[in-house]
Amino acid sequence: MLATLARVATLRRTGLLSGPGSRRELWTGRPQSDTDNMKPLEGVKILDLTRVLAGPFATMNLGDLGAEVIKVERPGAGDDTRTWGPPFVGTESTYFLSVNRNKKSIAVNIKDPNGVKIIKELAAICDVFVENYVPGKLSALGLGYADIDRIAPHVVYCSITGYGQTGPLCQRAGYDAVASAVSGLMHITGPEDGDPVRPGVAMTDLATGLYACGAIMAGLIQRYKTGKGLFIDCNLLSSQVACLTQVAANYLIARKEAKRWGTAHGSIVPYQAFKTKDGYLVVGAGNNLQFATLCKIMNVPELIDDCKYKTNHLRVQNRKELIRILSARFEEAMTSEWLHRFEGSGIPYGPINNMKNVFAEPQVLHNGLVMEMKHPTVGKISVPGMKTSLET
Repeated sequence: MLATLARVATLRRTGLLSGPGSRRELWTGRPQSDTDNMKPLEGVKILDLTRVLAGPFATMNLGDLGAEVIKVERPGAGDDTRTWGPPFVGTESTYFLSVNRNKKSIAVNIKDPNGVKIIKELAAICDVFVENYVPGKLSALGLGYADIDRIAPHVVYCSITGYGQTGPLCQRAGYDAVASAVSGLMHITGPEDGDPVRPGVAMTDLATGLYACGAIMAGLIQRYKTGKGLFIDCNLLSSQVACLTQVAANYLIARKEAKRWGTAHGSIVPYQAFKTKDGYLVVGAGNNLQFATLCKIMNVPELIDDCKYKTNHLRVQNRKELIRILSARFEEAMTSEWLHRFEGSGIPYGPINNMKNVFAEPQVLHNGLVMEMKHPTVGKISVPGMKTSLET
């Protein structure tokens, strides 16, 4: 530990490593709420060599749970997302700020033997090592799993890639939009009669980050039982294919090819967005009782006993006619009026909110989904975050 600290000090002087006081330093503060409570991962140290989104999202969530995260970045440039904008606040990209809270940051040249040495010394005192380089790249530098396992057999080593450690695509760079295309997500996203659409946020990256986060915590439990570290392979393609759930099962079991449904659902009717006088409302009726309630609220009770709509199966078969009737009714009133009518009905419903309305939504505020941070160069900022309630 003392040797590591001494080397850190030396590298700061030589410029190989930058730390506190560097313009690119991350803040180390935690969310202002719950700072006095013991968090489940306090005492766990994570060495984070990831960039962009999937890896940083995973380590940020571990940091939210109390882990100490040391983020390693390239000297001079840092994480690619530091330059992704606008918008910027000061010189900082809001993209970067959104997924890098609760981290300490150093800049190390891992292509330099001295940089490799400092990474190994840090790994030896950490519990988790996370990276998202193309398979084989870190091994060529002496920082692959076998290299770290020799000096730190207790480490849980998580590798996040685009397509996996082996196979015909393993050397391709992993980008969310490409992986969402190859995995089939983009094929099922978009208007029914329109072109494929990229989801509004990088869901493949985010899902992979959550899988990695869960696998790392499981790995720490395994190490607790065995005393040994392990290797975790997470990749964008596998994560997104796994998340296809019932769409994939429809094909694998029934050989039913998937299609795009816009905001609608292939197996439940009605369950989609409807245009109102001034906006959009999403409403669903997953069973016959909910459908009957919906019809009463919308003042079309004659649909309840109509032989074309008596079951969900029939409603799916007669989707177009039913949706035409309901759509005409929804356009007769403002969104606020429909919200008032559905209140307390037991029907799942909600407006399509823009960002302004999202963060004015009473339940969003109640759930504490906005975290306020003090940044060393730009001052007080707000970022989105899940407030995990852990009570004993």
